[in-house]
Amino acid sequence: MSPLRQRMIEDLTIRSLSPETQRSYVHHVAKFSRFFGRSPDQLGYEEVRAYQAHLVGRTCVSSTA
Repeated sequence: MSPLRQRMIEDLTIRSLSPETQRSYVHHVAKFSRFFGRSPDQLGYEEVRAYQAHLVGRTCVSSTA
């Protein structure tokens, strides 16, 4: 496990999030990271915005099909 992922899990645990919520957050951050092919610590506001636009676009397309 990478130090960044370990830190994220520790932070989520400190905030008393359930193990299932933690798994979900880690899963979605990993998907976000894979989308750009870079570590999450190398991604910023613009990438978050672009990824959200991608998700909304994908949702809109699949909901009209």
